[in-house]
Amino acid sequence: MTEAYDIIIIGGGHNGLVAAAYLARSGLKTVVLERRPVVGGASVTESPWPGYRVSTLAYLCSLFHPRIIGDLDLHRFGLHLYPKDPASFTPFPDGRHLFLWRDGRATCREIEKFSPHDAAAYPQYEAELERLARFVEHYLLRTPPNLIRRRASDLLGLARLGWEGLRLADADLHRLIKMLTQSVSQFLDEWFESEAVKVTLATDGIIGASGGPSTPGTAYVLLHHVMGSATGQRGLWGFVRGGMGALSQAIAESARARGAEIRTGAPVTRILVKDGRARGVVLEDGEELTARAIVSNADPRHTFLSLIAPEHLDAEFRRAIENIRMTGSVLKINLALGGLPNFKACPGTTLGPAHRATIHISPSRDYLDRAWNDALAGRPSAAPMLECTIPTAYDESLAPPGKHILSLFVQYAPYALAEGHWDEIKEAFADRCIALLSEYAPNVEDLIEERQVISPLDLEREYGLTGGHIFHGEMSPDQLFFLRPVAGWCQYRTPIDNLYLCGSGAHPGGGVMGAPGYNAAREILRDFRRGKP
Repeated sequence: MTEAYDIIIIGGGHNGLVAAAYLARSGLKTVVLERRPVVGGASVTESPWPGYRVSTLAYLCSLFHPRIIGDLDLHRFGLHLYPKDPASFTPFPDGRHLFLWRDGRATCREIEKFSPHDAAAYPQYEAELERLARFVEHYLLRTPPNLIRRRASDLLGLARLGWEGLRLADADLHRLIKMLTQSVSQFLDEWFESEAVKVTLATDGIIGASGGPSTPGTAYVLLHHVMGSATGQRGLWGFVRGGMGALSQAIAESARARGAEIRTGAPVTRILVKDGRARGVVLEDGEELTARAIVSNADPRHTFLSLIAPEHLDAEFRRAIENIRMTGSVLKINLALGGLPNFKACPGTTLGPAHRATIHISPSRDYLDRAWNDALAGRPSAAPMLECTIPTAYDESLAPPGKHILSLFVQYAPYALAEGHWDEIKEAFADRCIALLSEYAPNVEDLIEERQVISPLDLEREYGLTGGHIFHGEMSPDQLFFLRPVAGWCQYRTPIDNLYLCGSGAHPGGGVMGAPGYNAAREILRDFRRGKP
C-alpha cells in the first residue's frame, strides 16, 4: 500500500533538510527519507565513545548562508557558532610558527616576522578577496542560466551575468577570470614572497580537492572557502556548539515545526518512474511511497546510476553522469585525548591560542605537491597534509571534564588504490599521520585514549558519498555553475519530469552551505505554482 505526499526528499543531509523546511513552510506535504539512524549526512554529531560527541566528518562552519539561518530561525532551534580566534596556526619544522588572527592588524604583525613586504600586501589581498567573494556570493542563491536548452529567461540571465561582470572594476574582473583557471600557488605568488605565508593560505585551495597547490583550478577553491560569513565575519570559520550535527538538528527541528515529516532508518532503493515521470520511491523493506515530486539529496551518480533503471535515461545523459569527476582523496581521524597537545613551536599544555586555531601541518607547497603526487599514483601520501582542530577548546560539553577531541582532516588518501584495500591499510596510515603530528607535538601519542579512522571507502559505504568525494564532485571550472552537475541540467530539474536534485552535486557545490537545498526548493515551488507536477 502506498502513501501519497506532495514531496519526497531522498536523503536527510543538511541540503535535503533545508529544502524540506522551505517546501513544508509553503504548505506542501513533505517527507524526508534518511538511510542512516541520524539526520545530517556529512554534517553530523555522533558518539563513538561514551561521554564524547564528535563531529564525525564535517567539523567547521562558515559557508552556511546567513539568509537561510534567518529564514529558518535556526538560532531559535539551538544553533550557536563559536568564531575561531586565532583562525589558524601553522608550526614549521624549524620551530617558527605563524598565526592568522581574527584581527587583521594582529595578523600583519605575525606575517611581518616572515616578510615586511607580505605584511604590507596582506590587507590589500584581503580586500580583493572580499570584493570578489561579495560578487560571487550573489550567485550562490541564484539558479544559473541554461546554456544548452536556452529559453528567453536563460538569455536574460546570461545578459544579466555579463552586465554584472562589466560592473566589476577591470582589475577585479581580470583577477576573477584568472582565478577560475589558476592554481592557488600561481595566485599567491602574485601577492606574497614568504613560503610560510603562501603555504598557510594555500590550504584553503586544496581542502577536499583532488589536486595540489600547483593544480590548475585550485585558486577558485580558495575563493569558495573564503566566501562564507555565517560567523559574522567573511572567511572566518567557527565551531558549532554541540558539534556539526547540531546545525543539522536545528534545520530538522525547523522543518518539523513547519510540518515536515522526517524518517530515519528508511533507505530508498529505487525511484519509481512511469512514462518519463517520477512517481514515487521504493524503500529497502519494500514499502512504496508516492509523491507529486521526488527530490534527491544524494549525489548525481548515485541518483541516476543506482536509483533509476537504465531504460529511463538516454545514453548521452548517463554518459555525462558517469564522467563527473567524483573520486575523493581525503581521510578523517577523530581522537579522544587525555589532555592538550604540546606544540614545540608554541609550548604549553594549558589552553592557548595554538589549541583554539585550525592547525596546519603543511611546511611548504612543495611538500603538498609531493603529497598529491603520491595520490596521483594511487598511494596514500608518504607525508600527508593534516588540518587539525580541537573543538573542545571552545565547547567543553563535547567531552568528559579534562578530556579533549582532536580532529585530523588528512590529505591525501586516494579512494582508488594502486595496491591494497582501505580496510587493510587505514589503521597503518592513521599511525603514519599521528606520528607526523607527533613531530610537532611530541606528547600527542601518549594522550590518545580512543581513535576513529574513516577512510574514503568508509565515506562511500557508511555516509553515501560516492567515490569518497565530500563535495559530490570536483569543484573545478568544468563542473561549476551552469556546468553542474552536467551541461544542460544546472537548474535542479532532471531529464525525468518531477525529479529534482538538491544536494552538493548541484550549483553552487560542496561544503556545509545549504544553498543547493534553498535553490532547489525555490525552483520546485515555481513549478508547483505553474501547476507542473
